[in-house]
Amino acid sequence: MRIILSSNPYRDKGLRTALEADRILRKAGAETVLCLPFVPRKGDRLDLPRNLSLRQLEEELPRADLLVCFGGDGTILHAARDATLHGVPILGVNMGSVGFMAELERTELSLLVPLAQGHFVTEERMMLDVQVFRGGRPVSQDLALNDAVFSKGSMARVAEVEVWADQTMVQRIMGDGVIVATPTGSTAYSMSAGGPIVEPSSQCLIVTPVCAHQLAARALVLEPNRRVVVQLPRGNRKHLYLSVDGGKAIRLTGGERVEITRSRYKTQLVQLSGRSFYEIINQKLGGYTP
Repeated sequence: MRIILSSNPYRDKGLRTALEADRILRKAGAETVLCLPFVPRKGDRLDLPRNLSLRQLEEELPRADLLVCFGGDGTILHAARDATLHGVPILGVNMGSVGFMAELERTELSLLVPLAQGHFVTEERMMLDVQVFRGGRPVSQDLALNDAVFSKGSMARVAEVEVWADQTMVQRIMGDGVIVATPTGSTAYSMSAGGPIVEPSSQCLIVTPVCAHQLAARALVLEPNRRVVVQLPRGNRKHLYLSVDGGKAIRLTGGERVEITRSRYKTQLVQLSGRSFYEIINQKLGGYTP
């Protein structure tokens, strides 16, 4: 097994946790390489060990059998797109606060041993294709594991957003914006905005208004084959911002629309701990503890 260990250097100081995992996996017979999940910010001085050999993630993914991410949910989301496009399963080790998508905590590294012999199972997670159209022509495309978030970008105004499903308008929202989420993303921003919690292995699209100024505005759960379109009303001169999986926001105007559909790609998340989805939400989201 060739395993990539990709650690967020801002959370894993000195890459100590990643290096401990590297020692455990090599002792168990795995071939490992160390990568950073992203290019560090210019001017940042990172606490990295001297003489440490770091590889480029994009060069290692085509040859990898597994990717282990050390960080928070953002680190996993950042890696999900490229790992999925290469068919590489992901295992998350939580180095953040909640780390809802992470399978293990930093104190559970001994559970990594079976990975060296390929002894693990994966759970497939639905993803979204997110396309921006201008004048009927696609101008950008992205892949989301969690959500596509549309926001007004200003505290001083209210956004008016139309949500369509297969040529039928299903909502016109007055408020701060709208979220279109996967079941995996149902426990992220969508939940905070009042959306439902959905089992992550489900297949559906979740449309959640954000701070709507309407009593009738409610979250919707749509069947997975719907083509959801989010746009400003015709003639509206305001603008929206779109962020996919927490990435850099892009500005949308009245002449643009965003189409969101279930992707043919599915993220594979490794399961090792045996904890159920309901144990995780109760533990990490402050639910009932028996």
